[in-house]
Amino acid sequence: MKILLIGSGGREHALAWKINQSPMVSKVYCAPGNAGTSFICENVPIAADDTEKLLSFAKEKSIDLTVVGPEQPLVLGIVNLFEKEGLAVFGPSEKAAELEGSKSFAKEIMKKYNLPTADFSTFSDADSAKAYLEKKEYPLVIKADGLAAGKGVLICNKKEEAIAAIEQIMEEKLFGQAGAQVVIEDFLVGEEASYLAFVDGENVLPMASSQDHKAVFDGDRGPNTGGMGAYSPAPIMNQEVMDMVTREVAEPMVKAMAKEGRLFKGILYAGLMMTSQGPKILEFNCRFGDPETQPILLRMKNDIIPIFQASINGSLDQCKVEWSDAPAVCVVMASKGYPGSYEKGLPISGLNSEGGLDDAMVFHAGTSLKSGETVTNGGRVLGVTATGQHIQGAIENAYHAVSKIKWDGAFYRTDIGRKAIKT
Repeated sequence: MKILLIGSGGREHALAWKINQSPMVSKVYCAPGNAGTSFICENVPIAADDTEKLLSFAKEKSIDLTVVGPEQPLVLGIVNLFEKEGLAVFGPSEKAAELEGSKSFAKEIMKKYNLPTADFSTFSDADSAKAYLEKKEYPLVIKADGLAAGKGVLICNKKEEAIAAIEQIMEEKLFGQAGAQVVIEDFLVGEEASYLAFVDGENVLPMASSQDHKAVFDGDRGPNTGGMGAYSPAPIMNQEVMDMVTREVAEPMVKAMAKEGRLFKGILYAGLMMTSQGPKILEFNCRFGDPETQPILLRMKNDIIPIFQASINGSLDQCKVEWSDAPAVCVVMASKGYPGSYEKGLPISGLNSEGGLDDAMVFHAGTSLKSGETVTNGGRVLGVTATGQHIQGAIENAYHAVSKIKWDGAFYRTDIGRKAIKT
């Protein structure tokens, strides 16, 4: 099979690595890819959101299966475009991807079908949003309605912060058109966890549990990012909790989307807050998480291609996934200034040294090749991912590999996975 993988992040490098292991696969193209994918795929210089060019390429190369990594092409309707031309593509349709493309749409669906989530209100007018703040208790959460690369969520501890957040999102257009509407919701207290599952429109096949670290600094301090690290499994999401989330969150949402005429196929990703009243939904995404994909795929024993095919053709009920007992930890190495502005083009040293450590993989995210040298090309640059016999060992292996990799201004959190260690 010839595979087209769309995207350029750490998630896509991890997917490329996993797809390449399949005996069914003869060739993998990655569009546009990064320095890491260039060593295991053929990178194609087409942007992930250039859906027409991607379609032309897939037809020209007789691609057997297209796997869509990031959310933007899904929200733009790439699945509809490919399916119209008779091409197999893994991911939700444009109408189904609105579950991630519009937070207000997702919240309204949750409310309509009585799924557990925080109380909320939606506003398309800044003055109305500010007036609503007068009667709210704090902290509360303000979210840009549209896609904001994981950064459109602001936690406000007092009214003044909330007013400033409304002004930044709606008036100053901090997140562009994504902030034309905002969702204001009650703050949930608890520990975050990620639930990812393969979905075929009816059946739900959960992946291993995981936990992301959104805040930029140790101790969950600072602004939210696209994710500074992740680990799998997450002890807070034991098998009993996973089964409950499948039963009370994932399956009802898949049924709800079908009832709404938005048949959902692909990846259903629920960001959860584990509260004292049980799991509550923070958001839904319609693709693999980044960085959760990196540790999850490191633990996945199966060939992933038959699962993609079963998701497309509606036979996931005939599939099982096996997971390694070894925990995995991904530490994101980022550029100085992220999640704000940062410099690009800085040479990275030490990338070959991790080869001496059997339990570590370095998944590239914001990297590119310049005269044969790997340089930085984004905010989140690398996802250094390692396994171990236990979570402490996986943490140590990951940070041992991290210590060998350097570039000017590189930084990372030093507490990834710590929540998983029993105290």
